[in-house]
Amino acid sequence: MKVENLKLIAKTIEDLRVISAHLQDSIVKTSDIANLKKNRIFLMQINRFMWEDVEKGVFRKNKRIRTILKFENVLKVTSKNVNQKKSDRFLDFLAIETFKMPDRNYEMNLIFSGDIVIKLIAEAIEVTLDDQGTPWESKSKPKHNEL
Repeated sequence: MKVENLKLIAKTIEDLRVISAHLQDSIVKTSDIANLKKNRIFLMQINRFMWEDVEKGVFRKNKRIRTILKFENVLKVTSKNVNQKKSDRFLDFLAIETFKMPDRNYEMNLIFSGDIVIKLIAEAIEVTLDDQGTPWESKSKPKHNEL
């Protein structure tokens, strides 16, 4: 059976919620994060947990796939609790929170476990999630504590 790689494009806050849901429980190495200031592009290469595959059936294997997350029209990037000297550290992705600012720009907060946040200020929402290559089996499925 051929696997269809996921490709999503976000132009609105609602679209970004869909991308955020697909990225939940992804992991990213700090060395796989790049801010291309001159091009106004922010990139992350992510190991995405394929929740959509798990939902298809109880007996499916847990899988991850390499995914490129690209933000365009980025004016500014700041971070909280990211140690860029530890390039081999993995960050656990939780969600993207997006706000329209009074100056009509957008603030997009990439939230990771451990109180880690990467804040992007962009002129417009232009985000793509693009799976690359073939998925691989993951030993375990991420678990969440019930509140």
